[in-house]
Amino acid sequence: MSYIDKYIEWLKKADDDTLKELKAIEGNEKEIEDRFYKPLDFGTAGLRGIMGAGTNRMNKYIICQATQALAQIVKEKGMQDKGAVIAYDCRIRSDEFAGYCASVLAANGIKVYIWDSLRPTPELSYAIRKLKAITGINVTASHNPKIYNGYKVYWSEGSQILDDIAGPISDRISRIDPFKDVLFMDFKEGVRKGMINILGEVMDEAFMKEVLDLSLTDDIDKSLKIVYTPLNGTGLIPITKILKRRGFTDVTVVKEQEMPDGTFPTTPYPNPENIKVFDIPKRYAMQADADIVIATDPDADRIAIMAKNDKGRYVPFTGNQTGALLADFMLSRRKEKGLDTDRDAVIQTIVSGSLVPKIAEYYGCTVFETLTGFKYICDYANIWEKTKEYNYVFGYEESIGYCLETFTRDKDGVSAAMMICEMAAYYKKRNLTLWQVLEMLYARMGYLSEKQISVEYPGIEGELIKQTVMTRWRKDPLVDINGFRSIKTKDYIGGLDGLPPQNALKYLFEDGTWYAIRPSGTEPKLKVYINTMCKTRKKAEKLLKEFTDALNDYLKVCAK
Repeated sequence: MSYIDKYIEWLKKADDDTLKELKAIEGNEKEIEDRFYKPLDFGTAGLRGIMGAGTNRMNKYIICQATQALAQIVKEKGMQDKGAVIAYDCRIRSDEFAGYCASVLAANGIKVYIWDSLRPTPELSYAIRKLKAITGINVTASHNPKIYNGYKVYWSEGSQILDDIAGPISDRISRIDPFKDVLFMDFKEGVRKGMINILGEVMDEAFMKEVLDLSLTDDIDKSLKIVYTPLNGTGLIPITKILKRRGFTDVTVVKEQEMPDGTFPTTPYPNPENIKVFDIPKRYAMQADADIVIATDPDADRIAIMAKNDKGRYVPFTGNQTGALLADFMLSRRKEKGLDTDRDAVIQTIVSGSLVPKIAEYYGCTVFETLTGFKYICDYANIWEKTKEYNYVFGYEESIGYCLETFTRDKDGVSAAMMICEMAAYYKKRNLTLWQVLEMLYARMGYLSEKQISVEYPGIEGELIKQTVMTRWRKDPLVDINGFRSIKTKDYIGGLDGLPPQNALKYLFEDGTWYAIRPSGTEPKLKVYINTMCKTRKKAEKLLKEFTDALNDYLKVCAK
């Protein structure tokens, strides 16, 4: 069926609101093609796309189609009595989409637990485990721009589904007609029948207790001056409550970004990796002479920080830098308290920096590298929970995601916020800033310099360009840069080092420098990661510039 045929089918079958939107693009063939040329991809994390009518958009039909497919999998496994947990964030229509998910699951005989209002991603992961549910859904597009929404699926361990579940769901989606094959129960009827149950404060309190129990030391300066922005997302209530209960008395919330708002009025791209999100919080920090600024993304699974450098200027810390600080703080405090074991393990992704492995090895931890995506990081915790072979201590990825525990099995900006502030307060009591501690780590382990090149390729043409670049790179890779020669290539497309397949390439050079290239799994982008590690800052930064210039030039060549 062509995209025009699909468009016509939707014109005949969709409801009045959808029909109005579709008629508004009548005659706009390019727009119709983009909306209908393919189904929205269901990857290992679920769905994510621009909101609107069409098969390649996020809308109630696509949401319900995916939920019907999930329901079929649950019923085939005979697990419908274990139930499903649903959460949602601040985004436009997230609450509405979550309600549709609940209605579809309930109609399929699956008991549903859904929150009374928006909640952070880590609390969904926690609740799945707490309630011993078989699955969970989170309606969120995480840090994407406001025109996006998404649909993440979780399994009984509390982590995002892997291919063994994602594949069958995707297969069933292709065979479900969203206009006639989806079962549906009125939401109020579901509540009345006991099929839909509302979660609230009781679950919140259980989650916050677990977070507070993570504390590693109370030998801290609780007068630490903190500026916090939830970026109009879900982090406001849980994080401010956690910090207050932890004893921090000087927490300033950025008013312009305080309340949930899916239009994100002050920052069109609400990703704390983006330095621009700190423009307003930085002004608050300067006014309050803050020790630290923390920012969480809309679903509060990612967190980034800003603090003063050696010249007294507020600067953002990369995910690798924050990861290194957290790893060193947690591992050193655990050792001090006698909590460390010879089975302790730290996990990071193949595109994360070279500093955390050195820190982990220094403290006697085993280091594992896995594919990008926290579903892979937390799968180690799932496996070790059964085998007891290793003890999961810390997992992180360079894109500001951290999981410090195992009561959640996903990125957790709430727990990380508490631990980051505890860490900063611990060092403040010793007259040290986070910048100074990072410099001490560099002096001990080697200076890390890093860069990420992110090139956006939107639409149908963009998909083709990304494929072209990856194909050409595999055929003729850039392996000689200013006299530095690659000594090893890692191609993950067919699976490597015991890991599942992923479209990613990594090139390791003789001096320890490496770069990796892969298409983003959630955005229309191609990403290149560069990592240099040298004895001096000057040498590392010089090498980084040489690699960055060469890779930028070669990207342009491969994209032609």
